[in-house]
Amino acid sequence: MPLAAPGDRIAEDGTIAPGPHHAEPPCRHFPECGGCQLQHVDDGAYRDYLVDRVASALAAQGIDRAEIRSPNLSPPRSRRRAALKAAGGLIGFNAEASHRIVDMRECHILLPELFALAAPLRRLLKGRAGITMSLADQGVDLLLEGVSVDGLEATEAMLAFAREQGLARLAIDDGLGPQTLWEPEPVTVTLSGVAVPLPRGAFLQATADGEAALVAAVREAVAGAGAVADLFAGLGTFALALDGRVYAAEGARDAALALKAAANGAQRQIFVDHRDLFRNPLDAGELAKFDAVAIDPPRAGAKEQAALLAASPVSTIAAISCNPATFARDAAILVTGGYRLDWLQPVGQFRWSTHVELVARFSRLGG
Repeated sequence: MPLAAPGDRIAEDGTIAPGPHHAEPPCRHFPECGGCQLQHVDDGAYRDYLVDRVASALAAQGIDRAEIRSPNLSPPRSRRRAALKAAGGLIGFNAEASHRIVDMRECHILLPELFALAAPLRRLLKGRAGITMSLADQGVDLLLEGVSVDGLEATEAMLAFAREQGLARLAIDDGLGPQTLWEPEPVTVTLSGVAVPLPRGAFLQATADGEAALVAAVREAVAGAGAVADLFAGLGTFALALDGRVYAAEGARDAALALKAAANGAQRQIFVDHRDLFRNPLDAGELAKFDAVAIDPPRAGAKEQAALLAASPVSTIAAISCNPATFARDAAILVTGGYRLDWLQPVGQFRWSTHVELVARFSRLGG
C-alpha cells in the first residue's frame, strides 16, 4: 500500500491509520520529490527493509544462512554528492518516475553546503541544465551540463558566480565535454587521511559516514592479510585504508592516475594498475599472489572476475556492492567455488531511498 508502514491499518475507504513504525515525513516535498521514497517509516522499519532487500536477493540464489548485520544508516543532511535538474527557474530532483522537476525549497538529505547553492543556481540558470555537485576538500565541485558560455560577458558572469559562491571548481559542458572555467587551486578529496586529486566526475561514496562504515567493514574482513588486491579501486577509498602491500586495479585512467599520485605522495605501498577488469580480469594465477581481495564493481557486478576468484586460492574476499541482485549472483559463484559467506554489513548511504550498499566477507572453506 503506497505510503503505508509496517503496522499501519488500512480502512475500508483506503485511508491509513498510522501504526508504531509510521513516521511524520520531515520534508514538505515528500512524497512528490523522487529524492526520497521512505520518509514515512521510522529507522527500525527502514533497517528491516534494507535487510530484507539483501536477504531476498541472496535467497533467490539459494543462499539463506548468511549473517546479515544491522544496517548502518547515514544521518540526514549528509549527502555530499548529487545530480539535479534545472529548467524554467526550477531546480531540484525529478518527481518519481517522471521528468518533471520538483522545485527544491528544502532538502533533508543534502549537506547544507550543497543545498545552499540551490537558490543562487536558480537565479543563474534560465534554461534547461544538468547540475552535478560534490563536496571536495576545497569546497563544492560544480559541473553544469547543457549550458553554453559565449563571449567575455557570459564568461565573466560565470567566474563571478564561482568566486561569490566560494566554489572549489566550476566546469561547463555545452555538449562537447566538460571544460573547467574556475579552479583556483587543485581540487582534492581526502581518503583515509590522504589528499587525492579529484578528477571531474569521479565517483565518491555518497556520504562520509557511509564511506567510513564501508571502509571499517573492509578492514575487518581482510585484517591480517599481508598482500591485498583492491579491484575496481577507483580513487582508493579502500586501497588507501588497507595495511600491508596493496595492488589496486582501476579501469578509469583519470582515477588510476589520481590514486597513483596520491599513493606516491604519501609514500604508501600501493601498486596502481590501469586495467579494464571487465575485458581483462585477474586470472587465478595472478590472484594466487594475494592473501585477500577487496572487490567493488559497478552496479552490473563482476561475473567474469567472480568466476576467476572462485577458481583461485585466495583465502579471504571482501565484496562491496551497491546492487543486491548482482551481488547475490556473484556470491553464488563464489559459494559454488568453495567459499563461505561469513557475514554481510548493509550500509544505507542514500537515506530514505530504496538503495542499499554492503560489504560481505567470504572465506575459503578449509583455508
